[in-house]
Amino acid sequence: MAEEPPTAAPRVTVIAGAGDGLPQPAPLEIPERLGYRGPTACAAVGVTYRQLDYWARTGLVEPSVRSAPGQKTKRLYVLKDVVLLRIVKRFLDTGVSLQIIRDAVQRLRSRRIDELTRLTLISDGSAIHECSTPEEVHALLLSGEGVFGLAIGVVVREVEQALAALNGERIEQGGPRAAQNAGDELARRRHRAG
Repeated sequence: MAEEPPTAAPRVTVIAGAGDGLPQPAPLEIPERLGYRGPTACAAVGVTYRQLDYWARTGLVEPSVRSAPGQKTKRLYVLKDVVLLRIVKRFLDTGVSLQIIRDAVQRLRSRRIDELTRLTLISDGSAIHECSTPEEVHALLLSGEGVFGLAIGVVVREVEQALAALNGERIEQGGPRAAQNAGDELARRRHRAG
């Protein structure tokens, strides 16, 4: 019996294309019109304010709602921004270069949060590959190009859980207004006083 020639692995694009196929946990349903100040984003992601400030000033992950052009202005991030911040941190922690991460974030930024949850990012240290099906993940791992994988749906869930325990601000036409957790008496008092 003749041996069949090996088939080429499916092409896995570097941060291009979306799809479904990888099961992800259901989101917590954090309202889209909720914003988070810098210190809250830092707490949810696990970075210092100095890191967050650097990433915003260099355009790595800028807040979608409000940047901080002046000293008195406070940055305001949305859920997707915080998810991107967590992705940056995870890849930096594994030793992926900031330039490679910057290129990946640039492409991910245009995606909706529901599109991001269906993706898995795999890195070999020199590139970040995007997979949208289990077959793509498997093919990438078999090719030896995958060392570190990150299911974005899991990241979204982690960020949602972290943010659920922190205070956000409703993003309204008249500007942000504090939205507190039900059990946070101190936040309710601050809101009434402010």
